[in-house]
Amino acid sequence: MRRRTFLSSLPAGWTAALATATARAQSAPAIPALYHDAASRLIGAALTDEGGWRKLEYLCDRIGNRIAGSASLERAVEWAASELRREGFDNVQTPPVKVPHWVRGEESARLLAPVEAPVFMLGLGGSIATPPEGITAEVVAVSNYDELEALGADRVRGRIVLYNVPWQGYGRTVQYRSTGAIRAAKLGAVASLVRSVTPLSLRDPHTGAMQYDPAVPPIPHAAVSVEDALRIGRLIDAGNTVRLYLKMSAETLPDADSANVIAELPGRETPGEIVLLGGHIDSWDVGQGAQDDGCGIVACWQAVVLMKQLGLVPRRTVRLVFWTDEEHGGSGATAYRKWVGDALKNHVAAIEMDSGAERPIGFGCSVVGASDEVMNRALLRAKQIGTLLDGIGAGEISKGGGGADIGPLMREGVPGFGHRTVGQRYFEWHHSQADTLDKIDPRDFRLNVASLAVLAYVLADMPGRIDS
Repeated sequence: MRRRTFLSSLPAGWTAALATATARAQSAPAIPALYHDAASRLIGAALTDEGGWRKLEYLCDRIGNRIAGSASLERAVEWAASELRREGFDNVQTPPVKVPHWVRGEESARLLAPVEAPVFMLGLGGSIATPPEGITAEVVAVSNYDELEALGADRVRGRIVLYNVPWQGYGRTVQYRSTGAIRAAKLGAVASLVRSVTPLSLRDPHTGAMQYDPAVPPIPHAAVSVEDALRIGRLIDAGNTVRLYLKMSAETLPDADSANVIAELPGRETPGEIVLLGGHIDSWDVGQGAQDDGCGIVACWQAVVLMKQLGLVPRRTVRLVFWTDEEHGGSGATAYRKWVGDALKNHVAAIEMDSGAERPIGFGCSVVGASDEVMNRALLRAKQIGTLLDGIGAGEISKGGGGADIGPLMREGVPGFGHRTVGQRYFEWHHSQADTLDKIDPRDFRLNVASLAVLAYVLADMPGRIDS
């Protein structure tokens, strides 16, 4: 059923390429028949596994959040490498990476007029501090950049800009967090605030990365809770002059030492070929980094543990990578690409889990820069792998997928797979104090382990490469 829907939706120009890809795929042994037994064993083991949950519990409760440059991030790196060695993984390494080191410090905000009340806020990663005495200024509120430009410099200069932007999905809404300080500063604002990028809030602000432009003077930039943003907006709409006090002591220190974590299950026939899977070991400095991305690294980790426990050693090497500093610059991904050097050509596929551990539905698949024939062939084979996951509802394979940490590999042609879930509540917890272990359902977590284990094992063991 899914295949007929996929075929009928293809652009007309793909017909010839698709016919060639289909013929080549059909000439190879059928993936579902070859791997039914192995997939069943991996899924069964994942659904009864306890070891992965114990790891995730330790990471969240004993180590906690792990912002780049922090001691807790380095404890996580050391713990992961030590456990991987204890479990008998090969080639466990921690290649060094220099990472940004931003420290939040003390921060607060408060309404002063027309009423006095606390404002729940979190400084955004990379923001400068306010002056030591803080900033007191009138607030102007806008719901998009067009409204900001319409106010003009006369209405913005000397004021605090609040981006009271309704949730329109992460991709559209996050731009105000990323570049809001630049746009406000160009018009003379003394600080900027962004309504937290989330569809639902219990007065819980959400942090995240932001940017400055060297050509524009930097101003403090922070997120406020949805409820506080809405209140300020209502007060202004009612004709009130709203004044707010903001104090932030954030600072950016010299780059710090960190490391990626790498471990392998060597292949039995062509160990030089690599199927990579992983997530990022860092997080923001609030909550526990459970959904983002503790569950990702541990689910990938346990997927390979299960292969080892079941004696399922694939043809190719399966490599685990826990990237550092995904949240605040991606230096771990850049460093990994440099670390592999010319061996990039031996990367058969890369899988990233960085979308939380809600119930999995499948994976997105991309081969950047490939011809229609190659992309169609890869997608058809990936869909065959997906049928092995239909029984747990995780077999949906669609075109388009990847992730920030495998991005440097994908841009040079490595086939990439992005893990996908139902995504019902992820952004309610994202980058907030609420990103804690209790938000993860243990059964959903185990289903994610199962889906990763099957995909990674088949990609590493199938007779040909996914795109060949």
